[in-house]
Amino acid sequence: MNPQNPDPKDSLLNKFIRSPARFFIAVVLILILFFVVEAVSADDPKPGLIRTTLMENPVELSSKSVNAKVIRVTFPPAFKTPWHTHEGPGPRYVVKGKLKVTEDGKVNTYSIGEVFWESGKLMAVENVATETAELIIFELAPTR
Repeated sequence: MNPQNPDPKDSLLNKFIRSPARFFIAVVLILILFFVVEAVSADDPKPGLIRTTLMENPVELSSKSVNAKVIRVTFPPAFKTPWHTHEGPGPRYVVKGKLKVTEDGKVNTYSIGEVFWESGKLMAVENVATETAELIIFELAPTR
């Protein structure tokens, strides 16, 4: 290979885009960064970037081919989902409200700005607030 004319297939950007896991991680980081900067910019008049890792979790993917999804879910007040599973695991970000999550025999409550990891096991979610709740689901699912 000629260093003067590198192969475009070897570019860092091309390698990054071709990897579903790397692409998903980039999308998650960008969305989390957006929410953090939006919240901070309302309280802090000084310009600048504040980067905060809200969650980090190693993931062992069952396939090299992964479908990464970002899903917004809105829960009316007092709404409770039936027991269900999702196609894949991933972080969940509470945008609004307060949610009680029952998964794998454990019950946890999450509020605005909190992030939790969903394993993809059988679960139920209940909006325990008097207002609408909103959740962003980042899901890693094997491509079919």
